[in-house]
Amino acid sequence: MHVYQVRPRKDKRGVDLISDTLPFGRPWYDGPNAVTNATGYAMHGSRSHNAVIRAYDDAGNVIETHEHAGRFKEP
Repeated sequence: MHVYQVRPRKDKRGVDLISDTLPFGRPWYDGPNAVTNATGYAMHGSRSHNAVIRAYDDAGNVIETHEHAGRFKEP
């Protein structure tokens, strides 16, 4: 199962998408749809795996949780 975290940046400029499964490090998103865009990227990147995506606020509390069931099944 892939686990993703969407956390506000310390410099207050958007959010970071954090996971051990990301191939190119930690992407960051800015703008009014930053959390939605980061969640969409995580769901797309884990389309063949089960995933849990958690969005956090500035205090470190979980504000959203998305569970994604992978669509690829082995025969």
